[in-house]
Amino acid sequence: MSRAKAEAPERSITAGSDFLHLTIADAPRGGRADWLAGRLRQAIVDGRVPVGDRLPATRVLAADLGVSRGVVTEAYQRLTEEGHLAGRGRAGTVVVAAPGTPTPPVPAPAAAPNPAGLFTPAPDSDIFEAVRAASATIDLAPGVPDLTAFPRADWLRAERTVLRHLAAADFGYGDPCGAPVLRQAVAAWLARNRGITVDPVEVIVVAGVTQALGLLAQALGAAGINRIAVEDPGSLGVRQHLNNWRMDTPPIGVDDAGLRVDELAASGVPAVMLTPAHQFPTGVVLDGDRRRQLVAWARAGGLIIEDDYDAEHRYDRPPVPALRGLLPEQVCYAGSVSKLLAPALRVGWLLVPSRLREAVVVAKRNADLGNAVLPQLVLAELMTSGAFERHLRLLRRRHIRRRDAMIAALARHLPDATVHGAAAGLHLMITLDDAVVDTELAAATLARGVKVQPLSWHCQRPYRPGLVLGYAARTTTEIEEGVIEIAAALRDRRRLDG
Repeated sequence: MSRAKAEAPERSITAGSDFLHLTIADAPRGGRADWLAGRLRQAIVDGRVPVGDRLPATRVLAADLGVSRGVVTEAYQRLTEEGHLAGRGRAGTVVVAAPGTPTPPVPAPAAAPNPAGLFTPAPDSDIFEAVRAASATIDLAPGVPDLTAFPRADWLRAERTVLRHLAAADFGYGDPCGAPVLRQAVAAWLARNRGITVDPVEVIVVAGVTQALGLLAQALGAAGINRIAVEDPGSLGVRQHLNNWRMDTPPIGVDDAGLRVDELAASGVPAVMLTPAHQFPTGVVLDGDRRRQLVAWARAGGLIIEDDYDAEHRYDRPPVPALRGLLPEQVCYAGSVSKLLAPALRVGWLLVPSRLREAVVVAKRNADLGNAVLPQLVLAELMTSGAFERHLRLLRRRHIRRRDAMIAALARHLPDATVHGAAAGLHLMITLDDAVVDTELAAATLARGVKVQPLSWHCQRPYRPGLVLGYAARTTTEIEEGVIEIAAALRDRRRLDG
């Protein structure tokens, strides 16, 4: 049902607009906003309104069509929430992204279903770069926020503010631990949003969580620790990065309550890397009993590395406080803006126990002398001005809409799949019946123009086959089309196997 206000009386039953030759007589009376949104969406798809073009002002188009301004406003709002449009202030409403167009079904090849050999059971360390480079119409791989939502106007405003007050000396080499103003802003953010009380001088600004793990691996290796347990299922990328730093990564099982702390204790491993607020890829939260067990394990001498990669993206549950707030001397805490703003910024933060701080700071200084200062100052301005939190609120609304669209599409087209991790994050995990080979399914899906990740990539031990599907960066239309192609690829695989 349309949320638009009651429409104004029409001037004529043939009222229309030169823009796209829209004629209001073609629209059903009860669904004019739906009709207009659909016509605009199709015009963006077929190139009549290309990316970068400005749409008519809502008042102008409403007058042309003889409808209330609310009808046009709602249609624009829907396309804005889908990521196709963006408001540019005085520049008006601009097309910023085109929906993916359905690709014709491509029969899955009978013998070699892995395009370019990407989806092997044991992927190489460069697999994610190779997958990113692969051509696809719709990318449902996890780990990327809605990049069309990047707050360009707020960023430019913050940058102008910073440059207006920046002294010449501020363009020199900075503290390798980060700009003091950003460390202060991060400390305040963590206190408000993650339940962590930390002195700003303890914050180390890093080039994302990936660098944070590398710095920790160096510090721990120098202290004689060369084994870090990881969750299973758990992030393939994290495991590969630790392995690159010569760390063994024994697997510890994950169930519906989170990490199996009894298994961790029995392993004898001195350190563990985990995602307690929203486990990757299953989406489970480390429950209260497991948290108490893990705290006891850490107090007995264990070290926790807490990756808080997307804890702010929660929708249907209350916030989960970070472990670092309970055990500052036994928890290394890493976070970043990659899932909040954009991975390209390469800005994150790291908190470490005091005994590791000097070694981590030395490693950071040796790596790059510190992050670029100007982006740090701009980010600090965003965080202190309130723009950062406004952006997060916008993302949550948009992500909920897209998550719901993916769940609905899965229910329609893959009803036998089990959906996991819907209450938070930027992705869903689905598990399938044991007869499915998920790497072959991912390859067949890519052959149809849709990127996904096989669940088995993130498992060291046998686990149910499945897929990991990102929804945050895609429109609802693309999500629907992507799931349709996954279902078609699965049907093709079953026919071949049958």
